[in-house]
Amino acid sequence: MGLDMYLNRELFIWTEQREKLKITGIEGINPQKVNKITEDAIYWRKANAIHNWFVKNIQEGNDDCGTYYVSKENLEKLLETVKKVLINPKLADKLLPTHEGFFFGGVEYDEWYFQDLEKTETELTKILTKWDKDWDYFYHSSW
Repeated sequence: MGLDMYLNRELFIWTEQREKLKITGIEGINPQKVNKITEDAIYWRKANAIHNWFVKNIQEGNDDCGTYYVSKENLEKLLETVKKVLINPKLADKLLPTHEGFFFGGVEYDEWYFQDLEKTETELTKILTKWDKDWDYFYHSSW
C-alpha cells in the first residue's frame, strides 16, 4: 500500500498495422482487434514531490488517481525543474516541494528525495532523447 505513480506511453495501432502485429504466449488475444499498446515509461514509488508536480501542473490540482495526458513540453518542463533542484538543493521546497498524503512516503528533503529526482532526470532524458511523436504519454497514480 502506498503511492504508486506511472508515466505510461501509448501507441495507437492502425488497421493496416494490425496485420503485422504478432502476439504470442497469451491465449485469447486476437491481434486483429488490438487497437493500442501501452508501455510503462517510468514507475515511481512514493515520490510525492514528483506526484505533487503532476497534480499541480497536469491535473489542475485534482489528486484523484485519474489518467492525464502529458505533452512533450510538460516532460521538458519537469526535467528542467528537476535539474534546477539537483544543481541547487536549496530550491527544493520552492520548485519541487514534498507533499503529505496517505502512505505517500517521507516529506524530508533527504537522500530518498534526491534519489527520486536523479531517477526522474535519467528516465526523462532517455524519453526525450529518443522522442517518438507517434506515442502519447499519460500520468496516473494510485494509493
